[in-house]
Amino acid sequence: MTRRLVLALDLVADAALIAEYERMHEPGSVWPDVLSHIRATGFEEMQIWRVDDRMVMVAEVADDYPRPTPPALDEGAARWEALMWRFQRPLPQAGAGEKWRPMRPIFDLSHHSDRAGEV
Repeated sequence: MTRRLVLALDLVADAALIAEYERMHEPGSVWPDVLSHIRATGFEEMQIWRVDDRMVMVAEVADDYPRPTPPALDEGAARWEALMWRFQRPLPQAGAGEKWRPMRPIFDLSHHSDRAGEV
């Protein structure tokens, strides 16, 4: 069984940096050990969407997410995350060192009926 996570993060509002950030996330550009780390922690699916300098990550994760990972995978992921800070800007409400902020659902179409008074 999986669960969905939705998280938000901003980018530095610089067109050249945003273009470089997108290039670094194209297929074949993300470091293999980073992809291995993502999968090892329990991510089953992940997409990142962007509008202007705001990003939203939609992910499906395993019930046991986050899983512990081998130190070698952690080191590669830590190097990638340090590099990404050049492009990323935490949301104003973020805590110290916090990047991606979890979002909470406020609407789910499947919870609504088209007929008045029905749920």
